[in-house]
Amino acid sequence: MEKTVTDANVAEILATDQPVMIDFWATWCGPCRMIAPVVEEIAGEYEGKAVIGKCNVDECSETPMKYGIRNIPTLLFFKNGQLVDRLVGAVPKSEITAKLDSLL
Repeated sequence: MEKTVTDANVAEILATDQPVMIDFWATWCGPCRMIAPVVEEIAGEYEGKAVIGKCNVDECSETPMKYGIRNIPTLLFFKNGQLVDRLVGAVPKSEITAKLDSLL
């Protein structure tokens, strides 16, 4: 299941020993809506192996600014709380899972 990431809880979500992927999105973003079902599917497949989060850029300002989010959707990948990779745009599921697998 995806976790909702907010400015208030992002530090807590990143404080895990599992890899973390955060999807930065907005309701009005077409490409975001296109990859949403893929992100949801990945969240189920990686349950217990990785943390999958979603951050609505319209509801959070600090976190997207901190990580330099300029375009959405942007997927950020973290290991041990550190940003290690990113994907921008509606990318294929295989690209997303390849990045996650490399962090497991």
